[in-house]
Amino acid sequence: MTTADRLTGPTPAPGAQSRVERAAGGTVRRHPRPARSGRRRRRAVALLYLLPALLPYTLFAVLPLLHTAYLSLFDWDGVTLPSFVGLDNYGRIATDPQLRAAAWHAGALILFFSVLPICLGLVSAAIVSRRAGRRGTTLVRTVLFLPQVIPLVAVGILWRWVYAEDGTLNQALRAIGLGGLTDAWLGSFTWALPAVGLIGSWVVSGLCMVLFLSGTQRIDPEIYEAARMDGAGPVREFMAITVPLLRPEFAVALSITVIAALSSFDLIYITTGGGPGNSTVVPGILIYRLAFGGGAVGVASALAIVLTVVISLAVLVINRLSREAP
Repeated sequence: MTTADRLTGPTPAPGAQSRVERAAGGTVRRHPRPARSGRRRRRAVALLYLLPALLPYTLFAVLPLLHTAYLSLFDWDGVTLPSFVGLDNYGRIATDPQLRAAAWHAGALILFFSVLPICLGLVSAAIVSRRAGRRGTTLVRTVLFLPQVIPLVAVGILWRWVYAEDGTLNQALRAIGLGGLTDAWLGSFTWALPAVGLIGSWVVSGLCMVLFLSGTQRIDPEIYEAARMDGAGPVREFMAITVPLLRPEFAVALSITVIAALSSFDLIYITTGGGPGNSTVVPGILIYRLAFGGGAVGVASALAIVLTVVISLAVLVINRLSREAP
């Protein structure tokens, strides 16, 4: 080593960085392995926290769904040995006129289970939020939400009494001089489906109201004050401020109510059983009839898989549209 090297120190290798450069803020590359190992560790910890919920979900939701998809590939009456038919059961579903009628009825129920409750819930939430803190507001909220906590079996029995020939509805019509409008509502080919749909509207409206009320509470009151200073009235505030800012609640309410409409079973089974004739048959009722009454477990399983896919796609579309909306 020369005298100059002893005085100045060893020459750093090309690309190397001295301590002075590091102290001066120079960029130092870090090895990616510690970061990756940290992410893996965090994912493992997260999975451990999710495990108590994932196990029952897998046992009681994922595995039965996979088993149903397996049964949909067989022609089986539930007793004898099944025979493999591949996708023939799905072909039968596509050409069955009874299924087309059930799909049409389920689409009509979306109007009663989704569109009408969302409109009623939105108006109710707007009225209740403007009367917040006043006497009786809590009672009104409780009464409107009460149908949501009543079991649907009890709801169906209750409304069967209301819709009976000597029930509350017909008695009220006779009392006000409209006895000519009385009907056996749940036994009418014309009015059975709308009658059941209105029951669903009554049940779901309270849930929509609560969702929208929770959304109105996160809206800054200063926005309303600024609108009032500009001369906006209650209707203008509602349309220009409340409705646009409740977009996340709209997506949740629409997802829940569409699922309720497409998967409806218990309410229709208790009130009409799918009748009169097939005027209130929906996919859920048809699956029950095929599996437990018609000895066509394979076709019923295929219909259940198709219904699951349709509901999943509907929810995905709703969520996608809610994110992309301006």
